[in-house]
Amino acid sequence: MQGLPRYGPTTAFPSGPASPASDEIRSGARWYQQPRLRKAGSLIGIYLIMILVAAIVIFPVYWMFTISLKLPKEIYRMPSLVPDNPTWANYRTLIEKKDFLTNIRNSIIVSSSVTVVSLLISSFAAYSIVRFRYRFRGLVGRIILLTYLTPGSLLFIPLSIIVAKLHLGNSLFGLVVLYLTFSIPLSTWLLSGYFRSVPADLEEQAMVDGTSQLGALFRILLPLSLPGLAAVAIFTFTAAWNELLFALIFITSEEKRTVPLGLQYLMTGDVLLWGPIMAGATLAALPVMLLYFIAQRFMVRGVTAGSVKG
Repeated sequence: MQGLPRYGPTTAFPSGPASPASDEIRSGARWYQQPRLRKAGSLIGIYLIMILVAAIVIFPVYWMFTISLKLPKEIYRMPSLVPDNPTWANYRTLIEKKDFLTNIRNSIIVSSSVTVVSLLISSFAAYSIVRFRYRFRGLVGRIILLTYLTPGSLLFIPLSIIVAKLHLGNSLFGLVVLYLTFSIPLSTWLLSGYFRSVPADLEEQAMVDGTSQLGALFRILLPLSLPGLAAVAIFTFTAAWNELLFALIFITSEEKRTVPLGLQYLMTGDVLLWGPIMAGATLAALPVMLLYFIAQRFMVRGVTAGSVKG
């Protein structure tokens, strides 16, 4: 067309004053970028806080492990974050002279037995509280929780009388019976909250098809409650693994000592063998840490569901 300027590929277009439309586009772009920048800043702040919390949690474990690799001279005279001459001498002393592996075996036997028996009994108790209707059902649940909240020091005298009458002193079986006094109430309370989150209609449909009440418990409710059972099992195992008071009072022979009791007897008077103590603490923490690592997803699901009040 004649009268119109021709522009080639290298010809610059004439510049002019910005139009209102272009200003709106630029302001819209800035408005779109600001939330993204704020979101990125929030994520960076969250990650920094998580890293700080992880460092605070991990540092005592790291310090415990590094102390276990040091000789007494390096522990007292040259404290450092990294051992200059790492050695396994403290672990050899603990295993060969203190027979610490026997303590670990005893703790595994007691904690595993308490966990299995507690899960079995508390499953029936929690099922009764949640599914059955009878008088004082709520009162029974509150009494169970109150029993767990009762300090063990208050139960020491009656429990000692029972242990003496039944001749359960200085035995691992006696420790299992004693630990059940605080593990069953906790397990029952936690499982009650989890069982309430499972719809009762599933069990009713199974019973319509011919399944008994007990069969509905084992075939429907318990398989659906595996995360809650895993969480309760870990809590119970950890509590029995770390218990010291009853073991210190009722266990007298060296071959029946559990892990906390074995660590306690490494402290003789005012002499603290920090190398063997930290080595024993490291070995004692490994089974529980491994258990939590394997079942961490069950822990989150089980605790979350068990905290819901039905």
